[in-house]
Amino acid sequence: MQTRHFAQLIALSALWGASFPFIRIASPALGPWGVAGLRCVLAALVLSVLMRVLRNHWPARGAWPLLLMLSLLTVVAPFVLFSWAGLILPAGYSAVLNATVPLFGVLAAALAGEERLTARRLLGCLVGFAGVALLVQLGPVAVSREVLLAALACIAASACYGCGAILMKRATMAHQPLPASAAVHVAAALVLLLPAAASAPAMRPTSGALLAVATLGIVTSGFMYWISMRLMREIPASAATSSAFMIPLFGVTWGSLFLDEPVTSGMLPGCVLVLAATALVTGFNPFRSVPPEP
Repeated sequence: MQTRHFAQLIALSALWGASFPFIRIASPALGPWGVAGLRCVLAALVLSVLMRVLRNHWPARGAWPLLLMLSLLTVVAPFVLFSWAGLILPAGYSAVLNATVPLFGVLAAALAGEERLTARRLLGCLVGFAGVALLVQLGPVAVSREVLLAALACIAASACYGCGAILMKRATMAHQPLPASAAVHVAAALVLLLPAAASAPAMRPTSGALLAVATLGIVTSGFMYWISMRLMREIPASAATSSAFMIPLFGVTWGSLFLDEPVTSGMLPGCVLVLAATALVTGFNPFRSVPPEP
């Protein structure tokens, strides 16, 4: 991996890690459907404006079914699930659970026949889920039915991201990143329009919540999705999902700094196991020297 690619992965991790505190701020005021719907509408608007400014062409009509599937897996389902979990779990919890994305990515690639599921990768999956169980059990939040359901929602969202990475890689080979990103978010906005509108009467918007959802829509859902698709054109999908390794670090840090969320020693074993699992599954070695750019 070239130095510039690695730097982009770190930047993506820092910004995506910040999305969990923003979700935690916005969800109680706007509700899961409202947060997901508004951020998709904002992302679609921003990317559509960029399309016009840069004079890009929209994907052909025949490409939209695949882009709709990509939208459901990498935008609609994860946004709703993480927003619902944000009503219950601290931002740091959700960020750590998001680190299971590469586990599901490798499993999906094996099922699709694109990668082989070795004993090391299978062991990594088992270690990863053990880490998730420890995190939920030993963290600062008391275990309850709601906490378990919220943790399962985060894992389901991560599974969607992991499986969607395969479709995302294929989409980057068939389309330019900006038109594909814009189409994905337009489709997501249309899917979420009715549920978000139905939940509008229950919304209690505040200035903080609106600022949070604006940042989510414009930055982490708009620009960052486009940048991630540009990056995925140049590196393997498994390498692209490795940004999930660093998201827990940023997510826990931002949650502690800005939301005063507790960080206890009990979270450490679960975090270590999740990160070790992702390294086993993907073959990522932080001590391996990175070759210089040619």
